[in-house]
Amino acid sequence: MLIAGPNLTIDRTLTGAELRPGDVLRFAARVTPGGKGLNVARGVQELGGSAALVAFLPGHTGAAAAAMIAGEGIALLGVRCGGELRSTAVILEPSGRSTVINEAGPEIAPDEWGRYEHRVTGALASERLLACSGSMPPGAPADGYGRLCRLAQQQRALCVVDGPGAALREALAARPDVVCPNVAEAELALGTGDGSEAVEAAADAKPRALAAATALVERGAQAAIVTAAAAGAALARPADVVWFAAPDVQVRNPVGAGDALVAGLSLALERGAGLADAAREGMAAAAASVEHEHAGQLDAARARELVASIRAA
Repeated sequence: MLIAGPNLTIDRTLTGAELRPGDVLRFAARVTPGGKGLNVARGVQELGGSAALVAFLPGHTGAAAAAMIAGEGIALLGVRCGGELRSTAVILEPSGRSTVINEAGPEIAPDEWGRYEHRVTGALASERLLACSGSMPPGAPADGYGRLCRLAQQQRALCVVDGPGAALREALAARPDVVCPNVAEAELALGTGDGSEAVEAAADAKPRALAAATALVERGAQAAIVTAAAAGAALARPADVVWFAAPDVQVRNPVGAGDALVAGLSLALERGAGLADAAREGMAAAAASVEHEHAGQLDAARARELVASIRAA
């Protein structure tokens, strides 16, 4: 499997007291390379698959992140670029509330994006599936994921897209096999929301997810899975739309659950599973991941255990 996750970051996961804006606070910190694409690669690895990640490596911090990723045993196809790697702060409070502060990343020049596409093209020759995951760095083409999706189609590979609003909207014209945004990302892509996102599921999350999944298929996706945090996920295809309720789990860190879903879904599709079964595999991986303290990590045995509890309604 090949993962296009262009916008790496350095995650600083902070645990400590309640977040009180305006106060001087002290937190314990865990520093790791991050980004949605990297989390997907981690999930695939934990689930027993193999994946290569194509990502930009800006500056000295990009080189440091590459060394840290190599230490995890993840295959990284790096593309050097200007600037320095962005950072993300994940603040975990004792109450269970999570706050995520994301930076945009360095500006990408047209020739740098050209090198990125060239790297993806070369790596796709031996792959059955391309997963496009995460935000696009500033300067990347608006239709970047759509362009990568077409490259996958030329190689007869499946394409899964999990990107933010604008990147997802532009990718729909390429008719990706599956798109799997959360409700906020889907509504932003459809022009029905502003992209604001809470970690917890809203009371109206289910009907919104069902409507958004249906609309994404009408706009060009061959299938859409729209996640609604702990409420569950909607799966739409041209002929129908179904709801999967999320299993009851003990949440420790919800950050990265969507990435685990992409990992489980993509790995199942690569192995020949049908879409509904692959969606259940993805949801089980997501549920297992929220039980883990660290974003993007999961217990494969726990994910296998949870699959049986996920049913379409």
